[in-house]
Amino acid sequence: MISRGKLAQIHIAKSQLGLSDDEYRAVLARTAGVSSAKQLTNRNVGNVLHEFRRLGWQPKPAKKAGRKSPRPPATRKVVMGKVEALLTHAGRPWAYADGMAQRMFQVERVDWLDDDQLQRLMQALIIDNKRHGGDG
Repeated sequence: MISRGKLAQIHIAKSQLGLSDDEYRAVLARTAGVSSAKQLTNRNVGNVLHEFRRLGWQPKPAKKAGRKSPRPPATRKVVMGKVEALLTHAGRPWAYADGMAQRMFQVERVDWLDDDQLQRLMQALIIDNKRHGGDG
């Protein structure tokens, strides 16, 4: 039996391709020799997904790995928002800012910086942005 994720992917593909139930079962029979997606194994599920791609289905890319953005208190939300905007503009993850916090202040995460440190980190990101052709 295949994972729930793969099963969901197959049903999403069926829906997005607009296949009728008969067409869907014909694809399953032709590519994997089964009449139901629940009968698929890890060996033949790839054939079915490949056939759906050939028919025009485009799976969504996997989410980027990384940590969630911090949830600062209201007093620091504005500065943290600017930090996030600078990171986004430069195409960098939160881990980059965490690394800067570690190098600049020996603090592991941006979330744990005090107000002054957060302000200085934001200024460093602005300088970095200007160095790499940003408008500040």
